[in-house]
Amino acid sequence: MDDAVPLAYRAGDGPVPATLTRTATGLRPVINATGVILHGALGRAPLSAAARAAVDLAAGTTDLELDLRTGRRDPRGRTALAALAAAVPAAAAVHVVNNNAAGLALAVAALAGRREVVISRGELIETTDGFRLPELLVAAGARMREVGTTNRTTLGDYADAIGPDTGLVLRVHTTSYQVVGYTDSPAISDLAALCTDFDVPLVGDCGSGLLHPEPLLGAEPDVTSWLGWGVGVVTTSGDKLLGGPQCGLLLGRADLIDRMRRHPMSRALRAGKLTLAALEATLRHPDSPVRQALRARPERLAARAETLAAWLRRAGIAASAVASRALVDGGTGAAADGGACGCRRGWAMGADQTAGRAAFGARGCGCVGTELPSAAVALDAMIAAPLRRGEPSVLGRVEQGCCLLDLRTVPAELDPVLAAAVLAAAAEAGVSTLTDAPTEPHGTAAGDTVVTAGGSAVGGVPAVGGVPSAGGAVAAADMVTVESMTIPPTAVPNRRAP
Repeated sequence: MDDAVPLAYRAGDGPVPATLTRTATGLRPVINATGVILHGALGRAPLSAAARAAVDLAAGTTDLELDLRTGRRDPRGRTALAALAAAVPAAAAVHVVNNNAAGLALAVAALAGRREVVISRGELIETTDGFRLPELLVAAGARMREVGTTNRTTLGDYADAIGPDTGLVLRVHTTSYQVVGYTDSPAISDLAALCTDFDVPLVGDCGSGLLHPEPLLGAEPDVTSWLGWGVGVVTTSGDKLLGGPQCGLLLGRADLIDRMRRHPMSRALRAGKLTLAALEATLRHPDSPVRQALRARPERLAARAETLAAWLRRAGIAASAVASRALVDGGTGAAADGGACGCRRGWAMGADQTAGRAAFGARGCGCVGTELPSAAVALDAMIAAPLRRGEPSVLGRVEQGCCLLDLRTVPAELDPVLAAAVLAAAAEAGVSTLTDAPTEPHGTAAGDTVVTAGGSAVGGVPAVGGVPSAGGAVAAADMVTVESMTIPPTAVPNRRAP
């Protein structure tokens, strides 16, 4: 193939250049078919069309720190800050830095200085890339005052530790692990009230980028709730559930935010103009790819999997539509083709899933993340490496001898591109003449509805043409049929779409 990457390989549709010259960057476009919505190795959140358009605009000369009406200097990123403040009315003031760790470092340096930071031992996190929170706190100039134990920290532990040398109390949401069983930690509202009594700032790192409660994510903490419970400053990430660019968001009391904004470190940690532009567009146009992936309807995903698998079978590729479980966040250590964080199971649609689900629950997935029902296309595992090396690169996950392409993380408009990539990879791997689907039946849990390749349904919901037709059915106009899914003949040399 030539050095130009077609626009079709890029998720979304927006005012972006028709081609992206491969020689301009060493980065390669990747179709994320792992089922991990926020994949650290793939850059976490993909930007929306609005955010990419904003980046394209900001790449030129802009009024970043200039008031065009008066001709005078103006606060940097004022429109992005205004959009953030409007998105979270509970925050009296807001600030943006280049990532969440930078926000936490700035909060510690500005509010604690060389005094103590009181933190529970159970929240001294280390990420998969070796980042350790205690080292960050020390590097920011603070002294740690650890309280409680790994599994239990009480309100009394905090009260006993707070004293004249306390700079702030830090509460951290542990997104990369969970401590279960005999555990205890005080409610955030109780901890906030304690800090108010001692006149000590409470800083909370909720990390996930969720600005408001999300019913799909259960107990996942959000900025608005933490502020409502009395946390003085909340830090979070822009490139996670918010669906924006990498940046750190700081929201809370005006006096505390102002101290951080005026601290000398704030200049070193500030966000660039491209980040500010993408953040503002994400906040003003919140229908991001992450949001779409979170809210994708399982029956639509199943219909897409059936369509894609049927198309591939007609092209001579053994493929099966399978039920899958996607993860919201697999951590930053997920390796290619599944890796340590890609250990969810897929089950053949139309088969009993009970045994498979029981084994899945016993084994777990090795990383913390909310699971969402999904659908995938199962192929022979030997196709995984050619898919990864292809153009565009396709990253799936390998489980039990199958390469699974989970469609929750693949935009629907890329299904034809994904099919073309599979054809090319199959030709390279020599698996294009397989006759048996690469999956084995498993048991079906009560209440599950799965669809067979022939169009029948298991679980009490009839299906028509491979799509459930009752209880949340997909309308006929929304169905993507095998016949209508056209693939450009030039996408795969020496092959034509069936």
